[in-house]
Amino acid sequence: MSILIKNGRIVTAVDDYVADLFIDGEQITAIGKNLQVHADRVFDAAGKLVIPGGIDPHTHMDMPFGGTTSADDFDTGTVAAAFGGTTTIVDFAIQQKGHSTLDGLEVWHQKAEGKATIDYGFHMIVTDMAVERLAEMEKLADAGVTSYKMFMAYPGVLYVDDGTLYRAFRQAGENRTRICMHAENGIVIDEIIREAREAGHTEPAWHAKTRPTRMEAEGVHRAIAIAEVAKVPLYIVHLSSHDALEQVRIGRNRGVDVQAETCPQYLTLDDSWYDRPNFEGAKWVMTPALREKWNQGSLWQGLRFGDLSAVATDHCPFCFNGQKELGRDSFTKIPNGAPGVENRVNVLYDAGVRTGRISLNRWVELTSTSAAKTFGMFPKKGTIAVGSDADVVIFDPNETRVVSIHDKRTHHMRVDYSAYEGHEITGWSQTVISRGRVIVHNSQLETHKGGKFIKRARVGDLLR
Repeated sequence: MSILIKNGRIVTAVDDYVADLFIDGEQITAIGKNLQVHADRVFDAAGKLVIPGGIDPHTHMDMPFGGTTSADDFDTGTVAAAFGGTTTIVDFAIQQKGHSTLDGLEVWHQKAEGKATIDYGFHMIVTDMAVERLAEMEKLADAGVTSYKMFMAYPGVLYVDDGTLYRAFRQAGENRTRICMHAENGIVIDEIIREAREAGHTEPAWHAKTRPTRMEAEGVHRAIAIAEVAKVPLYIVHLSSHDALEQVRIGRNRGVDVQAETCPQYLTLDDSWYDRPNFEGAKWVMTPALREKWNQGSLWQGLRFGDLSAVATDHCPFCFNGQKELGRDSFTKIPNGAPGVENRVNVLYDAGVRTGRISLNRWVELTSTSAAKTFGMFPKKGTIAVGSDADVVIFDPNETRVVSIHDKRTHHMRVDYSAYEGHEITGWSQTVISRGRVIVHNSQLETHKGGKFIKRARVGDLLR
């Protein structure tokens, strides 16, 4: 199919101009004023923004956790992502302790293949890495999985010790791949949790109270120190607090190759949501937890000045009924995670661009371009340029909607609540195109499935 988008304001991480854009097949083939070409479909984007499709580098589709499984799989989750202006996700395959990481990758390929509507890649969650299996990391990189996630949290489940961290960090650096780090001191946090439970505390608010920001900051500091010695590029996932961001700034000022992401929930929500009655605060139980509101100013500053390089979602939804309720008798049993893959692009526009906190170009960089460059997908993805994939969003900066699970224009995730229920948001994706396929137009799903696995490049290489 060929598509002509006319009269749009094309915005990338560095550009801002009015022009026509022509798509032939899966790629952008021409950009210019008043293009005289025949197209199968024509969209008039006058008064609209034309931006690269969003890239969410942190999702958890069909993920087992806490005795249940995240509510969205690669079918429903990628459809919801598309409605929100995202055309690529990078999800997390999981290695079972004592088993091959390659086996874990195959499980996630089976979960996604034939179900995804938009394109997807994988990070590999490494839960152990014996010396004799280090060669698997090179095989993963050859297979296009060029980043690995490791945990300092969740002892007994996903936690790995510092020796394993260093061993895997060192190998990843030699392979020109990247480490993604969940940085919280899970050993100390478990002791704080034990004390809280012995004192009789069970409510959702205690999830946040037992995960202090200093324990996030300590984890970030330690991860940066190990990465510096191991000589590996480091990416801190879902950074939530001023204390943790301060450690990233110190490391970057020292010259360490460390980047960090935050999430819309940490920019717009705070720990007061845990105080809602009737156990409703469980909806926002996630890790790291929502923080005191004053942290938000520091995070926005980090986005402006570049110490935070991307905004992801950590989309890991569990329904309130039947899943979050598993923790009614104790906050420790509430499945950790919240929905958001559909909300990221428009929440960041509304809360960031419209308020003057970030520019249009920075918005595009944070929602698309930075992730493409960091995770080996640029310039195939993450920009609007001749030869790049035709991942394009026509975005209406003036349309206002109120987020509600009862409004099918605003909620497509397979979960029975929204983290942003009742929020009035201005700025919505109108038309979403993935590799030349019109996925969403005027709040209607036009194309279902057809997403492809993206074999990502190593650090420093381009993907074409």
